[in-house]
Amino acid sequence: MKVKVPEYIAGLEPYVPGKPIEELEREYGISGSIKLASNENPIGPSPKAVEAIMGALKNLHRYPDGNSFRLVQGLAEKLKVSSNQIVLGNGSNEIIELLVRTFLQKDDAVIMPAASFLMYEIMVQASGAKPVKVPLKDRVVDLEGMAERISADTRMIFVNNPNNPTGTIVSKSALEDFLERVPREVILVMDEAYIEFVRDKACPTGLGYLDGNKTVVTLRTFSKAYGLAGLRIGYGVMRKELAGLIHRVRQPFNTNSLAQIGALAALNDDAFFTETLGLVHEGLDFLYEQIDIMGLRYFPSQTNFFLIDVQQDANEVFEKMLGMGVIVRPMAAYGYPACIRVNVGLPEENRRFIETLKEALSGTKNQV
Repeated sequence: MKVKVPEYIAGLEPYVPGKPIEELEREYGISGSIKLASNENPIGPSPKAVEAIMGALKNLHRYPDGNSFRLVQGLAEKLKVSSNQIVLGNGSNEIIELLVRTFLQKDDAVIMPAASFLMYEIMVQASGAKPVKVPLKDRVVDLEGMAERISADTRMIFVNNPNNPTGTIVSKSALEDFLERVPREVILVMDEAYIEFVRDKACPTGLGYLDGNKTVVTLRTFSKAYGLAGLRIGYGVMRKELAGLIHRVRQPFNTNSLAQIGALAALNDDAFFTETLGLVHEGLDFLYEQIDIMGLRYFPSQTNFFLIDVQQDANEVFEKMLGMGVIVRPMAAYGYPACIRVNVGLPEENRRFIETLKEALSGTKNQV
């Protein structure tokens, strides 16, 4: 029997995540690998989060708090917002999905940058809505170009700030000019998964426009700066009216108890957070210096990762480095066939990355 599938589902290209280290080592017959491909925290998880989770294991027979009261209260206090403006998700990915499910209908238009986080397009297309992709301008989200694409069908706009994979940010003046052109009924989603790493103090955040006359939603995650990628927990901050509607759609236990407990502990682990930022910023500066010495072009970043132009097929470089036990991310899927993306690791991992990159590039270069 042939199952009928909507055309917009059948035409989806699935997101391909980076493989776990264990799987790659089995596949390539290697050991002692380092993974610098998924923008994870190189230090590990927050120690306070681990301690809190260990203490909670005896309660795994209980359902989680469906309202995540303690974590929501902790976030509200830290962010200086009301608790009824916060929605938790199984990673910030789920908040994107909940926004799409709650507010979009078939054939609605959703504007998004390209290249950027691939899940925007996948989730929008899966709902039957229409992705409207606006190319980056000098690797930065083109807000002017986005404004020009707003139409009567536009229901939502995604702005990834800082942008993945380019690591760039939009300016406050550009964002405010853009907001003037966005209709109030259009939801502007500011995806700020990497906002904690930003060194430019002038970088705008969505929280600054929460109570303005536009409809702005801010997305953040515990996966990066707080080192909890494996727990899958993120959150959205928005007007209470929007949050109330999303709660009608959200599954009652969409965040597990260990994720809630670990996130709350990590939120208050100031020492770990400060150590993470220091290590990432020092690591970026070291890697920039080394790439300069190699004579390669790189693109400075406001995140914990950056792009390097390897001046040849990045997939081949990726494969060579993988065979030597260093895992990076080739960027052909994002429109950068000659670039790899690397995230900052521990100091010894950064040094190993540089030596491995040198060796991978020592052969003949095939220009792309």
